Amino acid sequence: MKSLYSRFVFMTVGIMLLSSIIGFLLTNVYYQVKLKPYNSEKILKYAEEIKSLYEKQSEENQEVYLQSIAKLGYEIYIVDDQKNGKRIGNAFRKTSISDDTVHKVLQGETFNGVSTYPTRLFITGFFDNELINSVGVPLKHGDKQYALFIRPDIQNQFGEMRIFLAVLLGFIVLLSIIFIAIAAGYIVRPIRKFTNATQKIASGEYEIELDVKRKDEIGTLSTSFQKMTKSIKELDEMRQEFVSNVSHEFQSPLSSIQGFSKTLQTEKMSVEERNHYLQIIEGESKRMSSLCKQLLTLASLDKEEKVLQIKEFNLQKQIKDVIFMLEWKWREKDIAVEFDVPDITIKGDENLLHQVWSNIFTNSIKFSNDGGTIEFFVEELESSVIISISDNGIGMEQEEMDRIFDRFYKVDTARARNVEGSGLGLSIVQKIVELHNGNVSVYSTKGEGTTVRVELPK
Repeated sequence: MKSLYSRFVFMTVGIMLLSSIIGFLLTNVYYQVKLKPYNSEKILKYAEEIKSLYEKQSEENQEVYLQSIAKLGYEIYIVDDQKNGKRIGNAFRKTSISDDTVHKVLQGETFNGVSTYPTRLFITGFFDNELINSVGVPLKHGDKQYALFIRPDIQNQFGEMRIFLAVLLGFIVLLSIIFIAIAAGYIVRPIRKFTNATQKIASGEYEIELDVKRKDEIGTLSTSFQKMTKSIKELDEMRQEFVSNVSHEFQSPLSSIQGFSKTLQTEKMSVEERNHYLQIIEGESKRMSSLCKQLLTLASLDKEEKVLQIKEFNLQKQIKDVIFMLEWKWREKDIAVEFDVPDITIKGDENLLHQVWSNIFTNSIKFSNDGGTIEFFVEELESSVIISISDNGIGMEQEEMDRIFDRFYKVDTARARNVEGSGLGLSIVQKIVELHNGNVSVYSTKGEGTTVRVELPK
């Protein structure tokens, strides 16, 4: 498997090569369209000037004149009427040219080979050192007629520049590859850190350090990644705590059932004692059954498998039903129930919301003192309904309120031993209210009481 580093390097080098090829092709097109006509006319004009000055020279100076022109960076080839050719200056790479072309120049016509030179895709014609890639003009030398072919000597004019450009290009390519490799390492390094971090998280290690100070996408990703890691860590801790709590909640009644079952095997036991132990076993069984139902309810709500059966129902009647259903509990503690609920209709899942009021009311009864008061108060707003259930019981500290919706959390561990419950009631309340797009909040003061406030959209 290729690494991201090698992919980045190869891709960048490939882009450089592709860009070079495309750039060369575009440059060649530019030469053919723009520069070639301009160069051909310029060379032809220069050839005409050479011809004019040549013919003004004396016969003994004409040869010297052409040699001086050649030294200035031009290749010259002279053909007489017998088709005999003579070069002055550096030689053409190819001197083949049609007799018809030579004949026309000898007859007084001009030849613009630079303009008519064949166009080739990967070759810039300007650098082709061939006789047919030159310009030809007729030339008189004494009584004889000659054909003068001339073109710039690229080697002479641009030789050192070509070497310089070649060396420069070589250094550019070499340094580009080196810097690309360094840049690729710089880019890939944080990704490798992310890979190591994910491996640590997979093995259960959540203490990772990433560069969150960067002001780019990597920095943003690092910040999000660390937030995700923190959430996963908290979720894992909650999972472990959940498993531990479930095990504990089941272990306690199972131990009781097991112990009393062995006790019931004792032969010398009165009927009253046997019935007492059977009642304890029955109570522990009911507790386990209730816990299982609550866990199943939470699992269903968490997966959102519970499809809400939304319909209109009378809120006043529902809360009254809950109060009457739990009447034996609050009367047992001589609690006064105050009821201030208008006759209003809301939309929601009637069964689930019934469980909400039942769970909250049950908690209020549990933690109210004998002879206390529990108040139901409903306020109807324009777009929502607020249901408040308040008691003047023992209340809570702020630290306890922060965890009140945590699963299996029981306020005041010492006190929880004497109070029935699994610590799942308010977790279920919160989940059901959220599924109804509402919110639930708790306000409490130690020693003064607690208010649970539920706001539901109409």
